[in-house]
Amino acid sequence: MSTLVFLEHSDGNIVKGSLGVLSRAAVVDSDVAGVLVGSDVAGLADQAAKHGAARVFVAEDASLEAPLPQPRVDVIADLVGAQGFDNVLLGASVLASDIAGGLSARLDAGLNWDLGDIEMNGSELVGKRAALGDSVMVDVGWKQTPRIGLFRSGSFDPAESAGAGAVENAAVSVQDFSNQATLVGQDREKAEGPSIEEADILVTGGRGLGEPEKFAMMEELAEALGGAVAATRAVVDTGWYPYAAQIGQTGKTVSPKLYIAAGISGAIQHKVGMQSSNTIVAINKDANAPIFDFADFGVVGDLNDVVPKLIELAKARG
Repeated sequence: MSTLVFLEHSDGNIVKGSLGVLSRAAVVDSDVAGVLVGSDVAGLADQAAKHGAARVFVAEDASLEAPLPQPRVDVIADLVGAQGFDNVLLGASVLASDIAGGLSARLDAGLNWDLGDIEMNGSELVGKRAALGDSVMVDVGWKQTPRIGLFRSGSFDPAESAGAGAVENAAVSVQDFSNQATLVGQDREKAEGPSIEEADILVTGGRGLGEPEKFAMMEELAEALGGAVAATRAVVDTGWYPYAAQIGQTGKTVSPKLYIAAGISGAIQHKVGMQSSNTIVAINKDANAPIFDFADFGVVGDLNDVVPKLIELAKARG
């Protein structure tokens, strides 16, 4: 069995989600390769090798500089055909999701999306996917190769595991219709500190804060801890905080080292977005809040009293 992982890159680095998928794939399949597609991306091959890639295919061309999906579908489909990869795995993002759908159509291949894990069952690759409102995990499979798998954001943390990292050039042949779209610009939300997907520490506020002004307190705690601020769906739906910060079933999936949940009841829709966090600390004045059932540490109390004390302690420790 051979596996190819699409390595999305941004700001001169392979994104965390791609490295996480690569790390997991290297555990399941010793013959795992990564593919970098873009302009001037060969320098990123070392990152892939450090996370288990036995081979790194590099497709470099000026026509691939813009992060557009269709040219990447062309390159990856040709590579899969030439190398005979059995599996193509991608970490979910807007770009990767477009690529996965395009590859499925181009290669007439099965696509399983929103995966949370993979494992081997004998000689068969099996995907793990949440179902029934993310209350259970089910096994999913593929009828034929190549198998395409798109993983939910935050499913895996990158783990270093040295691979051979042999670099090979991949052919770049972009079809005429793939050049019909032109990227005219990119606007990024201005933000200070790490993104919620990349942060090791997340301070998340729920409707229990009572009013949007209380997010200033969340931001102060996050700054003191060197983390980022996130929110629940109920909060963003009411306009208290930006949608980009939403955690949960209809938001983003995260797996920080520390997750502080303030004023959050712990509904299943929120749980599925953060349950893989290493350590979960819940602050809620309702001792029967569901979040205490899966939190590692719980504080039953008024967040207006607890959070300022945490800020004070965090600042005192430097």
